[in-house]
Amino acid sequence: MADRELYLGLISGTSADGIDAAICTFAAVDADARDAAPSTHNAIHVVAAQTYPYPADLREHIVALARSRAHVALDDYGQLDVHIGECFAQAALALLSHANLHPRAITAIGSHGQTVCHRPHGAYPFTLQIGDASVIAERTGITTVADFRRADVAAGGQGAPLLPALHAAVLADAQIPRAILNLGGIGNLSLLVPGQPVLGFDTGPANCLLDAWTLRQRGATRDEGGAWARSGSVNHGLLARCLDDAYFAASPPKSTGREVFNLDWLDARIGADIPAADVQATLLALSARSIADALRTHAPAVRELYACGGGVHNGALMDALRAELPNVRVETTAALGLDPDFVEAAGFAWLARARLLGIPGNLPAVTGASGPRLLGAIYPAPS
Repeated sequence: MADRELYLGLISGTSADGIDAAICTFAAVDADARDAAPSTHNAIHVVAAQTYPYPADLREHIVALARSRAHVALDDYGQLDVHIGECFAQAALALLSHANLHPRAITAIGSHGQTVCHRPHGAYPFTLQIGDASVIAERTGITTVADFRRADVAAGGQGAPLLPALHAAVLADAQIPRAILNLGGIGNLSLLVPGQPVLGFDTGPANCLLDAWTLRQRGATRDEGGAWARSGSVNHGLLARCLDDAYFAASPPKSTGREVFNLDWLDARIGADIPAADVQATLLALSARSIADALRTHAPAVRELYACGGGVHNGALMDALRAELPNVRVETTAALGLDPDFVEAAGFAWLARARLLGIPGNLPAVTGASGPRLLGAIYPAPS
């Protein structure tokens, strides 16, 4: 495959605030890398990237579905699957127009879709991402790779996180122990310590509780810059009750989602009346403390932490992380040459390429799968 082949990645994360789209190129992979681990991939270059917000009513529908424990009507589910697929296709076409590129210039789209339920435990483990890939392929005329997580779950894995392989390939340092932190709705860490296997796992809530509490109390989708959290004071009793959740002490492999960390979870812990701003300050402290505790427990040698995802724009959260980790350099992935807003979208472009090359996309040491697996189903472009 040529060095300048273009791939387009699409994802809407746990926060469900919109679709991140990125067009990327990758350095060539040697022929013998087809049978190797994903860490044999080389450099990534983001050619163009944009975020396309969901319509407000669609976002509300997605969040309600992800939180609901009730049965969902099949008609509603099917229509939402197609509706999200249409939105993903529109985002891809809008980015192509923005970049002045024809769809024929793109080798493949990698679509993560929208996670609506993630339950990797139980008698029948599953993870569910929607956004009909047949619709994306049909509307764009581009071969689409989607459904990246379920092959790993079928092999006994968590199906998440999937991007530590990308982080190891393009963001690791041969000498310095570092970690990559994705601050989405859920936080996840990739631990890149020279001479040791790559590890990665979900730390717990990053933005999901902050956003949900802000929406309930203020009618806004986010606490811009963390200004509201800064106006409150941490309630240490509430913080202790939150940190007492068994998830934080569990050993990796582990992953979680909004179906666990939601307002019902918070309401069960608030207890006595606490000012709303103090709850927000406490939730921010919960995100920072749980991430820092995870880093101290599982990679105490790390001296550099590079963050990506929407949470990098929350200055209060970034400051809290620096305060929790005084001996660690805390920056965004921009310091490593990769836009923090589009690392995940670039990652699913990268995984689409891996699928077409026949390269396994998971890291069993991260997800707990029984072995390397090709990730993603291929939906060919219409002929």
